Amino acid sequence: MGTPAVHRHRWSRREYERAVAAGVFAPGARLELVDGEIVEMTPQGSRHAVAVQLVEEALRRLFPAGFSVRVQMPLALDEVSEPEPDLAVVRGAPRDHVARHPGPGDTVLVVEVAEATLAWDRDVKAALYARAGVPECWVVDVAGRALHVMREPAPGGYGGRCVLGPGDQALPVAASPGGEPVRVADLLP
Repeated sequence: MGTPAVHRHRWSRREYERAVAAGVFAPGARLELVDGEIVEMTPQGSRHAVAVQLVEEALRRLFPAGFSVRVQMPLALDEVSEPEPDLAVVRGAPRDHVARHPGPGDTVLVVEVAEATLAWDRDVKAALYARAGVPECWVVDVAGRALHVMREPAPGGYGGRCVLGPGDQALPVAASPGGEPVRVADLLP
């Protein structure tokens, strides 16, 4: 007698949102939908939380009116992915996104802060953002004290990649013209 085949259910974004609205998951559960799989996010340590706050402050200074900096909120990337990046810069004001979560066409930059999840954020999540066409992705590597900057999205991932150290500076492509670059050290706890 053979072993029965294992069938996995890939969730659509619509199914996932209905389950969340119906209270299927525990209150306060930190979940995101990545390529049809519901993924539990790791708890935030204090260094991670401080890095998120430092990046948020820097991005709010860099982007002009007409952009919103969203912290740990969903992005509707495609029919099977609704990740919650640590930060995302999207076009428009908060009320512009009352009817739906912003999508890749609204998003100019996503930032993931990695304390214990560098490979996941840099390889899996960045590839997801690149496939969706998000123009730029940063991964703040807290443990390695570095900033991974990825640009030139394509279906296979970001074509342009560089790693910056604490003494380097970075400026998002969509930031205010003439904006001052941010020092990588200023993004690190």
